[in-house]
Amino acid sequence: MKGYSMHRRLTTSATMWAVGFSFVFAAAAESADSPAPPARAKYLLLDSRIIERTENARLAVGTVKKHPANPLFKEDKPWEPRFDNLYPNILYDEEAKIYKCWYSPFIVDKAASQTPRKRRSKMPYRPRGREMGVCYATSKDGLAWKKPELGLVEFKGSKANNLVVRGPHGAGIFKDAREADPARRYKMFYKGRGMCVRFSPDGLRWGKEIRCPEIAAAGDTHNNAFWCPELKKYVGITRLWAGQRIVGRTESPDFLDWTKAVEVLRGDKAHQAYAMPVFRHGGVYLGLVMIFRPKPNRVHCELTWSPDTVTWRRIDRGTPLIPLSEKKGAYDWGCAYAAARPVFLKDEIRLYYGASNGTHHGWRDGFLALATLRPDGFAGYEPEQEDEPAVVVTKPVPCRGKRLWLTADVADGGSVKVTALDEAGKETGARTLTAGATEATVLDLSGRGGKPLRLRLEIDRAKAYAFGFTQ
Repeated sequence: MKGYSMHRRLTTSATMWAVGFSFVFAAAAESADSPAPPARAKYLLLDSRIIERTENARLAVGTVKKHPANPLFKEDKPWEPRFDNLYPNILYDEEAKIYKCWYSPFIVDKAASQTPRKRRSKMPYRPRGREMGVCYATSKDGLAWKKPELGLVEFKGSKANNLVVRGPHGAGIFKDAREADPARRYKMFYKGRGMCVRFSPDGLRWGKEIRCPEIAAAGDTHNNAFWCPELKKYVGITRLWAGQRIVGRTESPDFLDWTKAVEVLRGDKAHQAYAMPVFRHGGVYLGLVMIFRPKPNRVHCELTWSPDTVTWRRIDRGTPLIPLSEKKGAYDWGCAYAAARPVFLKDEIRLYYGASNGTHHGWRDGFLALATLRPDGFAGYEPEQEDEPAVVVTKPVPCRGKRLWLTADVADGGSVKVTALDEAGKETGARTLTAGATEATVLDLSGRGGKPLRLRLEIDRAKAYAFGFTQ
């Protein structure tokens, strides 16, 4: 088939993450013959475990839209001399009905606070006497943010600020819905005197620092942690060092006793894997990995995925999920650091990020910014050669409902033909989408009795992201 290139022939489910990039896995990589994941209502097509074969198809990251309200907030308080990477943690609290943001500026940075702007262009930035802290902001709509005076932490003789704690570096903060102890409802994972944790009942009043030296990680990154239901353990993602920045992983049954962090992802010295916030979505784990390029001294965000939080695979290597601005001096020209987890709304996915207008090791102003994706739009299959359709055939998956749906973007004149095949390969139904849709019903499966089926997708001037089942 014309356009079915040598590269694409190599791009099977067993090899597609390894071409052209160096990875270290803490567990053996799955083979092309590995079983499909457990039955579920939604399948992301980026999950190579469900892909049997492809023709003229490339897996490409989705297209974000940067919000016109950007930047959402900036360094505008005396205790915010330099945002640096910001390391935001943002959630929409269903109980309180507000957006909550914890972010980590350098609250003390003598170089930034004592060097007038007119002199900065004449001298390199050299940090002096720095201290990081954790600040708190809220919003009703996720766009207009307030930095409340909390009266909790003293800064230069006053508690009229939005600080919740001084000292933590790169704090990852989340609300743990499964926690039975109200005093531990909010959890913090960070670098203090080594790797540490803290607990809070409300995300504002934090308990004492608990040291976790057994993690043995450098940790000067955006550390983040989350509950992994498959392992019944907390997983922490941090930073290690081996001549370059690399991503490390640790785990704990109780958020107190952790394993030694081990390497799970690295790039190369010219493309170093820095922070990597991780979250669970669509039956897989997605990682937003920040790539530091020392030569231009800039940082952008790419996409990874994992079936188990241990084995990580790069998607569309070298293509940013959150691209930097091409205009030098723009609010996100220099660096983009994704927030710890996206906010999932009905009609969009919100990817908040810390942005800066200068280089990683240079003078820069910092901001909070927002990019959005269409639902399930992290990555999808599209034609590699545009003059003919891509073909994607899945492995048999259990039929978990009476209707099959598909999420795809379709350009003018394009289409996605969905064909259902039984286990013998016989066609049992087909439909063609000629317009983009989210969870659009494409086939009635009520007569199948739950038997497994394969899908064959013919993608013409379109990108297919996910499919699933409903009753």
